[in-house]
Amino acid sequence: MDKKLRIELIKSPVSCVPRHRATAAAMGLNKMHKVVVLPDNAATRGQIQQIGYMLKVEEV
Repeated sequence: MDKKLRIELIKSPVSCVPRHRATAAAMGLNKMHKVVVLPDNAATRGQIQQIGYMLKVEEV
C-alpha cells in the first residue's frame, strides 16, 4: 500500500512570496483549512519543504 500525506493549509498565502503562493496552488491548496491527500514521494516532500511554514502535515 502506498503511503499518503494529509496536508492542510493553515496560513494564508496572500502575503507570502509569489513562488510560495504558486506552490500552494499547485498542490491544490487554494483556500484556508483546505485538506488534500497526496502521495508521499520526493516531489511532494520538496513542496512541503518549501512552504512547510504554511502547512500542517500528517501521515495517513
